[in-house]
Amino acid sequence: MADNILLSAVPVIAPATRIALRQRKQAVCRRGDRRRPEALFVRESTLSHSAGEIRARAVLAGGCDSPVRSGWSVGGPMFVQTSAAGAYAFDESGRRYVDYVMAYGPLLFGHTHPALTLRLDELARGGFVWGNTHPEEVRLAERIRAYVPSMQRLRFVTSGTEAVMSAVRVARASTRRSTILKFAGNYHGHFDLALFGAGASAHTQVAADAGIPEGVMRDVAVARYNDLASVDALVQGRETDLAAIVVEPFVGNMGYVPPQPGFLEGLRERATRVGALLIFDEVITWLRFGLGGAQERLGVVPDLTAIGKIMGGGAPIAAFGGRADVMSVLAPDGPTFTGGTHGGNPFCVGMAHRVLDLIEAHPEYYARLRKIAGRLAGGIRVIFERLGLPFAVVQNESIVDFKFRAGPPSQNFDDALAADKRAYASYYRAMLDRGILLPPSQNEVMFVSTAHTAADIDETIAAIDESVSLTIP
Repeated sequence: MADNILLSAVPVIAPATRIALRQRKQAVCRRGDRRRPEALFVRESTLSHSAGEIRARAVLAGGCDSPVRSGWSVGGPMFVQTSAAGAYAFDESGRRYVDYVMAYGPLLFGHTHPALTLRLDELARGGFVWGNTHPEEVRLAERIRAYVPSMQRLRFVTSGTEAVMSAVRVARASTRRSTILKFAGNYHGHFDLALFGAGASAHTQVAADAGIPEGVMRDVAVARYNDLASVDALVQGRETDLAAIVVEPFVGNMGYVPPQPGFLEGLRERATRVGALLIFDEVITWLRFGLGGAQERLGVVPDLTAIGKIMGGGAPIAAFGGRADVMSVLAPDGPTFTGGTHGGNPFCVGMAHRVLDLIEAHPEYYARLRKIAGRLAGGIRVIFERLGLPFAVVQNESIVDFKFRAGPPSQNFDDALAADKRAYASYYRAMLDRGILLPPSQNEVMFVSTAHTAADIDETIAAIDESVSLTIP
């Protein structure tokens, strides 16, 4: 997995410091210390920690509720946010940052869009959770199915992790098989089998150290994205035990990586041929890529689909669904259990209706998002061309990304891992100093929202110009 050393606060590490860190890391590895080498340098970081971070570390495990937030991948310190509005995040001092994290994707309209944040008492008047099926839950399912016809039957849950985990269980029950094939660099949440070869910031290397039984590994095959030969090699001899192929149709967790022509079609053909199911993880792509998601754009129909909290504008609601015959294995119609008290709760369902209402009322939002993201990507390309940097800039809809790696855009996790992690960490710090909040991991992407303005983009481009020049003098 990714091999990150924590960095000091200066934009570029002095050569002597680099050598010292490298030597110490090598010594640690020779001693056989089973902790991540980068974790050993946390206490020695020269970065100062805010009062909020110190307080968090005293009570939250690791000081955070999701490891990427700690900032360890970029040398820290942790960004502690106190408020947000529109395209902006604010730190403990009240300083404003142009935010491209956007909660890692679900904030399509930015923070605090009035259509989502006003009159919340109307949604809460009847309570937050009932534990019973209700008409608005049914209506939301009907609306989703109208846009994603492959989801003939669906079930609401609370997170993307739960959605994919449940889809995997349904696939195994429907096929009566065990093996799941996934792809290195894709991220499907934090349940056991999803963490092998995962992207995002899930640096799971040794199963036993990560609390994952080694037996789980027997039922997981991790292939190379965009490589059908890799799929064939792993499936050979296991055809009759392959339950499902699970994939991000467009990947957003090893940077942005699109499928090569014929790749997803090849997965569809192979799954059908061996009697396995094809699962699309559209937690990032549904609504980001339109009301029909990636599957409508690509013309490839999966058997099961997982969608996430973007449907609630960031509220904790997700869903999985697919073919009626496949979903029929779920209790009470079948023997397979999934369920939870908060699934389909009226408050989050109400938020999801508001999101769909907003998109339906403003179809022009997608053109606006493409324009503003294109402005950002174009500005970055101009900078790289002027500086003679051979880095590819990619943009699709409202996602923008580049890697500190020479050559064409990434096609798989190997390409993503070849990017310069030290350069990204230095770049991240320089951008933060200039009031731009990027994801604290090079495996993530920049998300643009309808709240971002041309002025925000121009401010960002100016900051990128300065920061890249400092990072790569």
